[in-house]
Amino acid sequence: MPLEPRDVIADADVVVAGLFSAKRTDCLDVMADVSAGVARLGGRVAECFVQRRGVSGGKKGDTPGGTATMDAPYSARTLMSIGKVGEIAGACARIHAGAVVFSNELTDRQRTVLARICGCPVFSYSDLIRAVEPGP
Repeated sequence: MPLEPRDVIADADVVVAGLFSAKRTDCLDVMADVSAGVARLGGRVAECFVQRRGVSGGKKGDTPGGTATMDAPYSARTLMSIGKVGEIAGACARIHAGAVVFSNELTDRQRTVLARICGCPVFSYSDLIRAVEPGP
């Protein structure tokens, strides 16, 4: 049975993270919304991480870069770059995080890999929204 955000986040220190295209101008608003979602479930946002997918790249031959990849994740396994995921995992260990909440949608594979790396459950913001919406 999958873990429910409400059960995991209540009274826990939580890390919030998001990957954003450089084209997006609302990343601070999105991160504030995610943080508010954590608070609605009774959690405390202990640290926030933002990775911006910029316009550099594409300088090594035919490798697509720049605007062609701005909206794509860095990794099919971890969404963000392995360096940023390492920073998030380090924060999780340091603060004994109860969960990580990503502003982005996550595949089942990403959720599993990220939870293993971070050492705690990993949710997307949409999981939090479903947790606070009244059921049918």
